[in-house]
Amino acid sequence: MDETVVFVQGNEACVEGSLYAGVGFFAGYPITPSTEIAEILARRLPARGGRFIQMEDEISSMCAIVGGSLTGNKVMTATSGPGFSLMQEALGYAVMTEIPCVIVNVQRGGPSTGNPTHVGQGDVNQARWGTHGDHAIITLTASNHQDVFAMTVHAFNMAETYRTPVILLFDEVIGHMREKLVIPEPGVLPVVDRLRTSVKRGVDYHPYLPREDGRLPMSDFGGVHRYNVTGLYHDMWGFPSGKPEVVESLLNHLVDKIESNVHEITRYKEAYLEDAEVILLSFGSAARSALHTVENRRRRGEKLGYLELQSIWPFPSLLVREKCSRATSILVVEMNKGQVTEAVKAAVDNPERVFLANRIDGELISPTNIKNILRIIQGKGV
Repeated sequence: MDETVVFVQGNEACVEGSLYAGVGFFAGYPITPSTEIAEILARRLPARGGRFIQMEDEISSMCAIVGGSLTGNKVMTATSGPGFSLMQEALGYAVMTEIPCVIVNVQRGGPSTGNPTHVGQGDVNQARWGTHGDHAIITLTASNHQDVFAMTVHAFNMAETYRTPVILLFDEVIGHMREKLVIPEPGVLPVVDRLRTSVKRGVDYHPYLPREDGRLPMSDFGGVHRYNVTGLYHDMWGFPSGKPEVVESLLNHLVDKIESNVHEITRYKEAYLEDAEVILLSFGSAARSALHTVENRRRRGEKLGYLELQSIWPFPSLLVREKCSRATSILVVEMNKGQVTEAVKAAVDNPERVFLANRIDGELISPTNIKNILRIIQGKGV
């Protein structure tokens, strides 16, 4: 079988990535600008033996994929800002109960209904802190359709590896623009399958007892094992527990399994960093303008570098510190009030050299916008 070349929207590229990764169940509610994901999967998924269901709202959509995952399926839902807000309680439940699932948030303007048909990147901190309590989360993004495909596959792999929800944080420009996508043959990109327990019927099964490598084998709910699933603090059998040592161990596990594996989760792209005096750090559709600016101004002899984050949470602090250590200035290009900028400032040794180039009016930040901020920075001699 040869690779397939198509001309698609970013939302379609996400669908193709999910099918490549083996998604078996999708539940969702239509919302601009993510609706195409549901529309396409409504046709494509049943044709492949999977299941699609349109739910009555985003809360029920999140709950449905939690149940679908417990029964042994790779699962996904898709939404945008207002719907993502509604999902937060069930997202926290999936974190606590360690249920692998993928949540796509194609960002638009906010808060509230904001601007449904225009771009925004204001959900970065919500992806990290939206649900209550101490927890860790994996959040991935992309700036072009080939990477949308790859990050969607990576999202499913991370969800299955760490038994956790994974958020794909795209945006309206990426979701709706069209460009070439090369769909690789099966087997070219690694796909992580569900790790199922080897414990036989009638033998005591511990759903929350990690193996030596840290992974938690699962048993399909309704299959050969009966076990408890609860959003309360629980022991290794899944039963509620208020014992301080059990609670502390559980919370440390939920955080450490992700934060201790930042190097395995992190994805990024770089260019021209070897001699860069000014580094443009960006993500999502804003990174396209950042890269254009870097390439254009390097042709004029300016020493600009480019760093694109494809994994935002857990934040790759060590990577950012290392890649930016020799730069005199770091310009973070994003379409919000500086949510990633603050994380970069916390990561580097000289936060006073971190600056923000942003746009928050629903329009894609342009190379001209970035150039104007660069002039100010360079005019100050920083």
